[in-house]
Amino acid sequence: QVQLVESGGGLVQPGGSLRLSCVTSGSIVRIYTMAWYRQAPGKQRELVASIISGGSTNYADSVKGRFTISRDNAKNTVFLQMNSLKPEDTAVYYCNADLFTGWRRADYWGQGTQVTVSS
Repeated sequence: QVQLVESGGGLVQPGGSLRLSCVTSGSIVRIYTMAWYRQAPGKQRELVASIISGGSTNYADSVKGRFTISRDNAKNTVFLQMNSLKPEDTAVYYCNADLFTGWRRADYWGQGTQVTVSS
């Protein structure tokens, strides 16, 4: 059984910052790519940022220069530092991990954490 648990969401004013965390636990042999997605009301889920095990990162154009993804491989944890937040960043943010359990490689998802940017 694999679990991804996000934390760190909340309400923040425009221009503010939040740091999301996602801890992966369970029967894990190896984690390949870890990523953050988000889904705003009435919109499709979109990739925000991803990071491979070696540390290379990828960002959506809308967050480049404002968000930073990082990971702690020893703790199976991924972070998303979000600065200069805008109202359009409001969404439910989901953690995703492409991992191998020893008998299966698959994508796993967290339950999501709400981020609201509003004055």
